[in-house]
Amino acid sequence: MYRDAEEIERERVLLCGTSSSEYKLSIAPEMDIMEYCRKEWRGNTPVAKRMRKGYEAVAQKFASIRRVRGDNYCAFRATLFQALSQATQLPSWLQSEDFTMLPENLLSKYDWIKKWQLKQKLSRNMGEISDEIKDYLILLRKKWKNISEIKGPIEKQEACDKLFKNEEEEYSLYEALKFLMLNTAIELYNDDKNGRRVPVFSLLLFARDTSSNPCQLMHNHLNHIGHSGGLEQVEMFLLAYALQYTIQVYRLYKYSTDEFITLYPNDPEEDWPVVTLITEDDRHYNIPVRMCQETML
Repeated sequence: MYRDAEEIERERVLLCGTSSSEYKLSIAPEMDIMEYCRKEWRGNTPVAKRMRKGYEAVAQKFASIRRVRGDNYCAFRATLFQALSQATQLPSWLQSEDFTMLPENLLSKYDWIKKWQLKQKLSRNMGEISDEIKDYLILLRKKWKNISEIKGPIEKQEACDKLFKNEEEEYSLYEALKFLMLNTAIELYNDDKNGRRVPVFSLLLFARDTSSNPCQLMHNHLNHIGHSGGLEQVEMFLLAYALQYTIQVYRLYKYSTDEFITLYPNDPEEDWPVVTLITEDDRHYNIPVRMCQETML
């Protein structure tokens, strides 16, 4: 279902072009969206025709596309890049005084979190995991604050591009996002157990045999994101809730169906910002950019 090592390596070479992590491109430069479509889908198969129709529909709204490096973190990468690119202020949840205490607070309640997997390694003790995740959360708040304070759109874009060329910081931010997803899952699970109303996706999330509770979700899903798997559909909802963003996705293989444009969540809060992604298969995501002038008006 997800991208194997050979496929990931092919794309890494295409996007990176060098072995130096300093120059790795996680987000490729923009190109005309229909030019990209013509290069990728040249045949006359039913799938190719549907993809071209899908891209034509997206091109009514966006002029260009930026290809996202595909290493099973691409859903995180595309969503976070879009969120930071349009950020004008620090989200309220990032401003909370208790934000950086989250790892310590959760570990004091749930001993099983000590099995959290950090960057392809298992932490040795709870103190290590708490401190390391705290550092990731601090980094997320710092980068979000710094980029949101940049007024000029060109300078803001340059700052985002620079961040997503720094592999160490980039992957640290994804670890922060995964932990925020776990925190959100725990909150939703507890709300449901206490008789509070929860969104439908939460019921589906915990209805899976592999994630009937937050501990299983961590062991069988969150710990594998970026390593042996990406985000499944129900986890896209969880990511959206964790960030308090609406993730709008053009699902090109669903062109001409009601699911062509899918919102995560499908009943978002009115004040949640919206980020837009493109997928051809629900496993790899790219970024549409340069909203057409007619659409903006």
